[in-house]
Formats: sequence, C-alpha cells, structure tokens
Amino acid sequence: MMKPTYSVASNPAQQGSGSLHVRFAGESQTRPEHALGPKIYDHYLLHIIESGHGVFRTETDRYQLGPGDCFLIHPGQIVSYVSDASQPWRYRWVAFDGEQAGEGVSRSGLTPEKPVLHLMENNPIPGYVSLIQSHFQSREESSHIASIGYLHLIWAEIMNRSDRPSRLTLAEPQVQRTVKQMINYMASQYAHPVSIEQMCASLGYNRAYLSRIFKQETGMTPITYLLKLRIDQSKRLLRERPDLSIEQVSASVGLTDPLYFSRQFKRLVGRSPTRYRKDILSSSALT
Repeated sequence: MMKPTYSVASNPAQQGSGSLHVRFAGESQTRPEHALGPKIYDHYLLHIIESGHGVFRTETDRYQLGPGDCFLIHPGQIVSYVSDASQPWRYRWVAFDGEQAGEGVSRSGLTPEKPVLHLMENNPIPGYVSLIQSHFQSREESSHIASIGYLHLIWAEIMNRSDRPSRLTLAEPQVQRTVKQMINYMASQYAHPVSIEQMCASLGYNRAYLSRIFKQETGMTPITYLLKLRIDQSKRLLRERPDLSIEQVSASVGLTDPLYFSRQFKRLVGRSPTRYRKDILSSSALT
C-alpha cells in the first residue's frame, strides 16, 4: 500500500479582475476510504486520476472511476468523493475561476450533467498540473501567466482525447468545419508567401478534395479566395500607410512579385495600386 501523501501550492498572484485565474494545484496519494463532502465549491476543481480507484458523486449520479479518468466539480454543485478501500486513488487537481472559465469548460465538454471523462492513462494532463504546482511553489512573478497557459493545454487535451463527440462536431457538418479551418488558415497566413499546397498539407487533406468542398461552400476556389483576401488587405495598407512603397505593400500581403501583385490588383479593383492610392488620398483631402 502506498504511503498517503498530500501537497498543494497556491497562486502567488492576487486574484484581480482577470478573465481567468488559476487558484491552486496539488496532488495526493489518498488513504483508503478517504472521503470529501458532501460539499460545494465556489470555483471549478478538476481532478485527474493517476492510479487507484474511487467513487465520485454529484446530486444526481454516481461514478466509479480509475486511472485515466478525470472529473470536474462545478461551482455550487453538491458533490462528494471517496477513495477505494483496497486501491485508494492517487490524483492531481487544479482549481480555477474567472469570466472565461465557463467558456473553456463548456468547450471541453465537461458539463454539470456529464462531469466525467475517460482519457488514456498516459495522457499529459497530470504533467501539466504538476508544472502549475511547481510554478506556484517557485513564487515567480511569471507563474500566474504560466498557469493560464497550462490550463489551456489541459482543456485542449481533454477536447482532443475525449471519446465523447465534441459540441462542434454535433453542431455542424464536417465539410463546413473543414472550410472554416481553411478560411482561418488563410486569414492567419496571408501575409506569408504560403501556397494552397502548404495549406492542404497542414490540414491533412488532398488539394482536389479541399478545392471541391471550398468552392461548394463559398462559390470560389481557395486560390481565388486567398488572392482576394490579399488584395483586400493591400487596399487597407494603401489607404492607411502612404509611407509604404508598392513593393512593401505587396510583400506585406504575401506576394513577393510586385509586378504580379500590380496586375492582379488592377484586374480585381479596376485600378493600379498607385492610381488607387492617389484617388483615395485625393478624396480624403477634399473632405
């Protein structure tokens, strides 16, 4: 039988008006039949079980849990939990709250009605909780920021490894989600000389499939969409940054050939970049 242990570390940063705050993190090898509750908490409290077994109870359900399982206690929820008599569980926990906490929890799928998930035993969440605890123990000024980062990694891991279909999957078809991923990719990468081939490789689909579903959903090909996005952004730069040369504007929207940029700009806008800028500056001067 493992010797009972317990340690916890609190966030050295005072809780202010931040949108997300990690309160504390800890770990424990519990005693046999170690029990907590029934009680309520005023914050979220996530437990991840590393070994052993136990029972988690909410107001309506009872869960028999073991290694790899995690359970989330929601604020104001009456809960109790007790470790097994012969194989008491060892778990780690992290407590958090703040305005954005509910949104992150909702995206992870750990709802008050379904607060338990089974993950693989070798998942990295215990390691993230341990790192939060270590940062808090160090009392470093950066520990608060680090803890938020690790909490986001925990949520991402739960979303990725959960055997429960995500709300996003249930809410919209796969094709629409993939097209949104393409649009988000292009919106974040347009300033770099990326290609459609690179996007397809990043998303893990072949070009023919992505081109087909993208045109089906948007009415244009990915190449046309990316070019229009770049031209739209170049128009903004031409208006707002008169100090930039046409070559600099072209490079800033991911088009390394300024002659190609000028030809495509005139084709889509009806004027050359230079003419467009002069017209915009003239109209601004008149008003």
